[in-house]
Amino acid sequence: MFNKYDVLETINMVEKEHLDIRTITMGISLLPCVAGSADETAKKVYDRICSRAENLVKVAESLSMEYGIPIVNKRVSVTPASIICAPFAAQSAKIGKALDDAARTLGIDFLGGYSALVHKGMADYEKTFIETIPEVLATTEKLCSSINIGSSKSGINMDAVRLMGEIVKQTAELTKSRDGFGCAKLVVFCNAVEDNPFMAGAFHGVGESGTVVNVGVSGPGVVQHAIESIPEANLTELAEMIKRTAFKITRAGQLVAREAARRLGAEFGIVDLSLAPTPARGDSVAQILEEMGLERVGTHGTTACLAMLNDAVKKGGVMASSRVGGLSGAFIPVSEDIGMIEAAEKGGLCIDKLEAMTAVCSVGLDMIAIPGDTPASTISAIIADEAAIGMINNKTTAVRVIPAPGKGVGDCVNFGGLLGRAPIMPVHGESSAKFIARGGLIPAPIHSNKN
Repeated sequence: MFNKYDVLETINMVEKEHLDIRTITMGISLLPCVAGSADETAKKVYDRICSRAENLVKVAESLSMEYGIPIVNKRVSVTPASIICAPFAAQSAKIGKALDDAARTLGIDFLGGYSALVHKGMADYEKTFIETIPEVLATTEKLCSSINIGSSKSGINMDAVRLMGEIVKQTAELTKSRDGFGCAKLVVFCNAVEDNPFMAGAFHGVGESGTVVNVGVSGPGVVQHAIESIPEANLTELAEMIKRTAFKITRAGQLVAREAARRLGAEFGIVDLSLAPTPARGDSVAQILEEMGLERVGTHGTTACLAMLNDAVKKGGVMASSRVGGLSGAFIPVSEDIGMIEAAEKGGLCIDKLEAMTAVCSVGLDMIAIPGDTPASTISAIIADEAAIGMINNKTTAVRVIPAPGKGVGDCVNFGGLLGRAPIMPVHGESSAKFIARGGLIPAPIHSNKN
């Protein structure tokens, strides 16, 4: 039961502390759409998405009005498209166009799932599919792509890692008029999850039901305010406060998720409690860490603070709902967090430190702009390093880097909206090309053998 204090507290969270439902994402299986040709399949894909998600935006807007909680994004995720495109991989762009057309017809923000799962091996049709990604992302507006190149069970597919370094470079070049914006819609995963509602890495896993509603809740400002209210607390007390706050946020998300699923005639999937920042001041994960006692994020102690925050958020969420899933934790996308942006601009936050932080938080190196002349092999090496953290620690990690064509350290890219702006961060100049050229498979760690 909610009492008047719970109601007043929630209103305050929304009005003053940036509490929102960051996304309602409908997952749709496209397996029934495979037909005899790319054109037939594309038509079936378009029709199925438009019919299943026809009321997604309307329902989200009505729930936002009724509950008084902003629902920022309305999104769709679909079965990894490489599976749908297998019979005609060279024509995969036709499916990509159909997906983007459906997203524009529905009026949603993004559609995820132009994806492939190649963590153990890469079939010829999957390689052909992946090679279409740069053109597809350059010629579509709302479509997002992700590739899973490793897992704790299978190891890291270094042939796929090498290819993805080249794909990122090509995508940046084809969207150079927008500072490589296509790369902001492309994620490379290790241990990708099937129920992630957040873009650009969302896809509808083959183990999921036909139509599912997943909700992503975000409240960095709420957590920051809670910490501010106990300035003299020790770290044990801070962790307890974060857990209680995460519990309340998750409850709000579950309420919206269940009702959204009912109205849309879909299954309720999961609530992803992720502290996903925006460029707005007061809605920053970096500022939470600074409120915990750091002069600026990136200094010594940052990784420890982030580890405690991430763990407390997960514990509070799991207490609030039996359907917590996705990536739940704290995100650290540089361009989308005002505290991260400022720390990077002042030189206090570098890629090496961000990599260390990804060992204890959700996902990985996210929305980081790097010099446009960065070699593809260096990008592949960055992906390999991040995948190794995920593989060894049995967690999801990812890389979304943007080599900005024609720009270097000291410059900045600005994508606007939730994607924010990003100072160009330096990468190491020494070559990793010989390592990447070896290819093959980095074997799974011994602790993966649990049968």
